[in-house]
Amino acid sequence: MGAVDFRVGGRIFATLASVKEGYGNLILTPEMQKDFVSEMPEVFLPIAGGWGRMGMTHIRLSKARKEVVEGALKAAWQLRAEKNRPKKKRA
Repeated sequence: MGAVDFRVGGRIFATLASVKEGYGNLILTPEMQKDFVSEMPEVFLPIAGGWGRMGMTHIRLSKARKEVVEGALKAAWQLRAEKNRPKKKRA
């Protein structure tokens, strides 16, 4: 859609769609989002509306240390990689 995105297995886990506003975007679960926001509210905030309620999260790039960005990207990457993993069939 014209924005820089980051993918694993062809699926997006983060974007720079809001970089002009100073944000990166992460695809997290609502529970993960809650943890990130409660731990560092000055850095993380839910994206407005339904996307945010589903776990889509802004990261304020100007306020985030390199280690925080790396950790958040790793968490989003790992979540997407796990979702991409084929499900085991039950016998």
